Amino acid sequence: MARSSFYYYAKQDSSDKYDEVKKTIERIYHKHKGRLGYRRITILLRQSGLVINHKTVFRLMDSLKLKSLIRRKKYKSYKGEQGKIAPNILDRSFKAKRPNQKWTTDVTEFNVSGKKLYLSPVLDLYNQEIVCHELSERPDFKSVMSMLGKALKKTEKSKSLMMHSDQGWQYQMKQYQSILKQNGIKQSMSRKGNCLDNAVMENFFGTLKSELFYLNKYESISHLKKEINEYIKYYNQDRIKLNLNGMSPIQYRAHHFKT
Repeated sequence: MARSSFYYYAKQDSSDKYDEVKKTIERIYHKHKGRLGYRRITILLRQSGLVINHKTVFRLMDSLKLKSLIRRKKYKSYKGEQGKIAPNILDRSFKAKRPNQKWTTDVTEFNVSGKKLYLSPVLDLYNQEIVCHELSERPDFKSVMSMLGKALKKTEKSKSLMMHSDQGWQYQMKQYQSILKQNGIKQSMSRKGNCLDNAVMENFFGTLKSELFYLNKYESISHLKKEINEYIKYYNQDRIKLNLNGMSPIQYRAHHFKT
């Protein structure tokens, strides 16, 4: 065989080496609607039995022009001191040893053709699972209280549970704080203007918006509501996380904690 022919075929063999891997990467990427980056795709490839380096996956995804989107700012609910400000008991201690030990909450805003939608969730810091959520077309106190009512149904009265939030006006209200106290829940608040004090919830909002809201166009608020409900179900059950050893929040809870 001529030298030029040998190197030509050798080069062809080398370039085709990852054809099947690329196809698998594309399947995973599109199955998750473009929400996964190279690290989580590497985990899923390894879980399927393929031994591959994350740098290789990064290079292959780059060649396929597959990447996740950036994150954007959140809605701010701070309106000054409207009631009692709770101390920052959480103090950025974002790890919990068991479910229903540390919860965090906040409100974020979506805009669809000039109309607004507000999401108020509760997140469990044990496994970053969304315990419950409320969607409302107004950032009112009623929606926050409805969210709190849903959350309380998920746990028994306990003095070991903490609820952390920012200093949003809703969380300063006497009625909200009274319900927490009646149920033995300690209230904690971020310091004024310090979003890092509630970083896990901030990250969830960023993930939700970059993986869902900014990827699609919505014709109506009702359409967005449906998509957010479906996404939260996906986030809890199927979306793997690096800091949960490659498991989804519900998988992690089932694997690591047995009541």
